[in-house]
Amino acid sequence: MLSIIIPMLNEAKALPSTLAALADQTSNIELVLVDGGSSDQSVAIALQEDVKVLSSTAGRARQMNVGAAYANGEYLLFLHADTRLPAHFESLISTALAQHQWGRFDVAISGQHPMLKIISFMMNWRSRWSGIATGDQALFMRRTAFKAVGGFPEQDLMEDIALSQRLKCVGQPACLRQKVQTSGRRWEQNGVWRTIWLMWRLRFAYWCGECPSQLARRYR
Repeated sequence: MLSIIIPMLNEAKALPSTLAALADQTSNIELVLVDGGSSDQSVAIALQEDVKVLSSTAGRARQMNVGAAYANGEYLLFLHADTRLPAHFESLISTALAQHQWGRFDVAISGQHPMLKIISFMMNWRSRWSGIATGDQALFMRRTAFKAVGGFPEQDLMEDIALSQRLKCVGQPACLRQKVQTSGRRWEQNGVWRTIWLMWRLRFAYWCGECPSQLARRYR
């Protein structure tokens, strides 16, 4: 069984389309949503779709660890609430995990700004070169690998990078070229160039050892 774990916090706008896309592909899939204290209709929307909804303190890493502890699948997929999976994702993951301990998809960022295609390309290239994946790329792994590295470090930012670093100790990732579609709303709302500059500064500060909690405050 594949367990899909979706952390959510005020995702009422994105959630309906994400759940609708998964509705016809759940024959051998367990869907677990973990709410971090939403003040909108996120929980109500999820419950209408008859999926399991758990509660957790806010924090994407904490929420995903809660979901993984509850999930029953031997394979785990961590999916952002505004991200759509490619066709036949279950068989793609199954084939990849037959040879690897973990992996991720390529990503395409949806939106109107022409730079979003370039950003997507650079994210995929950097990930393939470094073996480090971001949450936007829909990380998947064997449960045994997730447990072996202690799950997500419960930090306020860069938890996906930290987990990738841990997972590289058990093997190199399967870098699938099939693409997940993720929303470019953050980039377009805050300004594409401004967001690029912010993310590079935060990542550089993280590599230099700055506290993730401090980085999270700068990010927000």
